[in-house]
Amino acid sequence: MADLIKVELVDGIQTITINRPDARNAINLETAQAMAAALDELDNNPAARIGILTGANNTFSSGMDLKAFAQSGERPLIPGRGFAGLNEAPPKKPLIAAVEGFALAGGFEIALACDLIVAARNANFGLPEVKRGLVAGSGGMLRLPRRLPYHIAMEVILTGDMLSAERAHSYGLVNRLAEPGQALAEAMALARAIVENAPLAVQTAKSIVSQAVDWEQAGMFDRQRPLIAHIFTSADAKEGSTAFKEKRKPVWQGK
Repeated sequence: MADLIKVELVDGIQTITINRPDARNAINLETAQAMAAALDELDNNPAARIGILTGANNTFSSGMDLKAFAQSGERPLIPGRGFAGLNEAPPKKPLIAAVEGFALAGGFEIALACDLIVAARNANFGLPEVKRGLVAGSGGMLRLPRRLPYHIAMEVILTGDMLSAERAHSYGLVNRLAEPGQALAEAMALARAIVENAPLAVQTAKSIVSQAVDWEQAGMFDRQRPLIAHIFTSADAKEGSTAFKEKRKPVWQGK
């Protein structure tokens, strides 16, 4: 199982690689289980500050393993976590998708479950489920209309046609474009910029931003207040202001 997902931690950045290149990094149940374990490691290891999710051999993921589904009805769902052990319960720490090649069906939905997306200029996204008598039930129909203009999201979902990385970037779905073969390197540069910041503040900011899209305007500050109170009394807040005053780089404790 360990070979299906490769994990590497360097300088606070945990890289998680889907490693089924012969199956275009399709997700079967074993891979979903290994993914869930890797994401638990990301959240539970204090040395890991941020994650990058990518695919082996210049392909992000083709989504659910349709051969396994056709043969046995197997679906790569983890209770409480959904498809790939990720889509219904993303990690508490930030996660960047580094996309080369194709992110299709569940592969696109995996990218949508991440907080940021870096993609090679020649990469392509797509939700072709309707072409196979299925629907994008692991987040595609729920998340994509929140990330793209309504009519563009509807076009992608109803036609099942490809969405190029450059077009996705023009709509703000992709944070950064990279030259082919450089998506992971560009994602590492983005991750390093985030790792420079206070880990407690970064994790809290991710939590607020992801929740606040569902908050009504009336009362939203009241909902936010108790969730950020600990930040202003934290050791990192004191360290950040002290380091600014002393014109030095802060030393974060994550508390």
